[in-house]
Amino acid sequence: MPIGRTIVSATLAFVLVACGGGGSSSSAPVTAAAPTPTPSPTSTTGASCTVAEQIDFADAVLDEWYLFPDLLDTTVDPDDFTNVQDFLNARVAPARAQQRDAGFTFATSIAEENALIASGSTAGFGIRLAYDTDNDRVFILEAFENGNGFAAGLDRGSELLAIGTSAGSLQLVSDLMAAGGASAVIDALGPSTAGLERTLRFTEPGGNVVETSVVKSDFELDAISDRYGALVLNDGGKRVGYLNLRTFIVNTSDQELVDAFAEFSNQGIDEIILDFRYNGGGLVRIGELLGDLLRGPNTGNVFSRTELRPSKADENETRFFEATARLVDPQSGDLGDPVTLPSISPTKIALIGTSSTASASELVTNSMIPYVAMDSIALIGSNTSGKPVGQFGFDLERCDLRVRAVTFQTVNADGNGEYFNGLADVIPNTCRAEDDFANPLGDPNEASIATALDFLAGRSCTSISGGGLTTQSASRRRILQPSRPNAVQQENPGVF
Repeated sequence: MPIGRTIVSATLAFVLVACGGGGSSSSAPVTAAAPTPTPSPTSTTGASCTVAEQIDFADAVLDEWYLFPDLLDTTVDPDDFTNVQDFLNARVAPARAQQRDAGFTFATSIAEENALIASGSTAGFGIRLAYDTDNDRVFILEAFENGNGFAAGLDRGSELLAIGTSAGSLQLVSDLMAAGGASAVIDALGPSTAGLERTLRFTEPGGNVVETSVVKSDFELDAISDRYGALVLNDGGKRVGYLNLRTFIVNTSDQELVDAFAEFSNQGIDEIILDFRYNGGGLVRIGELLGDLLRGPNTGNVFSRTELRPSKADENETRFFEATARLVDPQSGDLGDPVTLPSISPTKIALIGTSSTASASELVTNSMIPYVAMDSIALIGSNTSGKPVGQFGFDLERCDLRVRAVTFQTVNADGNGEYFNGLADVIPNTCRAEDDFANPLGDPNEASIATALDFLAGRSCTSISGGGLTTQSASRRRILQPSRPNAVQQENPGVF
């Protein structure tokens, strides 16, 4: 059985999960015989889980599967490390120095990531945060409808003013930033633990100041917002499809995508804005499905090719545009019977991206380049992350350890996939634009969306240059992200 696009499990729990984003799988689990790494990590059921065992396991994974074997540091001594992530960082340092692995190989929790993949489940306030490096301010870029933060009044355009464990212990965000930078704000927000409570002072999008207690809870992250995820915009009488896909990681988002494109097809949409500005990637399977929904007359043509290291070349795979797909049953988590997919025939595509746009988001865009006229596809906003590689997940179940190792690269039908410096290097057209959080996502007046509409209408724009930062204000703004992000933050930068 090919392993490139399935989850493979065995007694040793050496699991392969194809990931086109910050990390993850392509389908519901498929049980099969799993290959054993060389040397085989030892595993004794019921025995304690030691750091040394975890590092040995990670070492074996890299030696057998890492995409760039010549860029592994073979002088690293496992005995010098007390945690898996530091060991991984040291071994892949040569690849990182060549911008081939910018934090893409990492250790995470099996349980946390599986919960995220199954339904988007995570614990937090349900908000996405960014900070201004010059003015020591923190803003809400997005609020998820199922989170307690949104219910408390936090939304895109809010500013976080103070954080405390109670009303009497509030600390100004500006003071936290001045004293300890972004990490001090992250520490004040506390761990991603359901039931953890914080008192927050913030402005609502309209400017009203609110002070209230907000409890972190388990919530399901909808990949497509009910408010602005899939819209038909009116641009001077012309209908333009708008898709804001937050993440590719949620396995059950396939039906939402199918429903959105059924509506686009019914309305005769042939120009589309793909808003991936915060989309860090996720499931290759969802990326391929999105390609199918954009296929138009290209059924049977090459969507992408997956290429592993030479010793694993028998696992290489070519993916074609398909007219049918098996969607996930949200109750059982299993793939159902094949269904016929709607599609549109895009004559123009505008991708809204930022430095947080990565992996599966870039894969879909790169795969569409051969099928759209050169003057009819553009990157809007700023340059993307630059991740044409993906990971399999390798599991040591008893330790709740999943090692996400870079194992494959994807190329499009023309064989192009060298966008390690971001899509601005390979996409035919680019237009600079601000991530204008003063306006809601989905609003035609929001700066990036307005610029995308300008491109689609043939109006002029200023190209992205020099690494893709858009304006002085944008260059000061950074996603608030821990140095050791949890499973949801790997795929969804800035989520708390």
